[in-house]
Amino acid sequence: MKIAVIGAGHIGHTLGQKWSKSGYTIYYGVREPEHGKYAHLHESGQVCSIVDALTPARVVLLAIPGDAVMEFVEEYTEALNGKLIIDATNNIRGGPMNNLELLYEKTANTQLVRAFSTLGWENFENPVVNGQQVDLFYCGHSGASPITEKLIADVGLRPVYLGPLEKADLVDGLTKVWFELVFEQGHVRRLMLKMVEEIVS
Repeated sequence: MKIAVIGAGHIGHTLGQKWSKSGYTIYYGVREPEHGKYAHLHESGQVCSIVDALTPARVVLLAIPGDAVMEFVEEYTEALNGKLIIDATNNIRGGPMNNLELLYEKTANTQLVRAFSTLGWENFENPVVNGQQVDLFYCGHSGASPITEKLIADVGLRPVYLGPLEKADLVDGLTKVWFELVFEQGHVRRLMLKMVEEIVS
């Protein structure tokens, strides 16, 4: 499967590396693909223009700043249509944390997922904390769940589905809890929220 990673920061690069090792074809879409600052990305994928990354991809990971998504979608609407889009962005300056409503309104025939937004990239790079597998809570179109769950599992995380797109506020609430613990209370970034359930036979 071909994946377009939009965003060359820690989250995009870390997930791109993990997926590349699992056998996916990764396209890193950037505005200046020839720039030397992207040289490290070549180890796990092709570095190309954003259009060239989006065109062949089945899945699109949005890992850019949350406040840059509107401009991005306006510019690349046609290339986004028909894709499975994973919104990993966070609007930290106010308003909804996610960009799902914008993506729903501006794109056509897409499957939208809210995932990889609740934790720091360090937990994607090493998805085990104190001997326990890191959980990744997500929501989105149910038809996208099989692919999404495989992508989450291939990173080494345990997928926990919270429901359809209407559950995005729940996912974002977990993001806010993680932010509070790490940035306000000073805990380390290698911190996860874990679902533990008792199995009754």
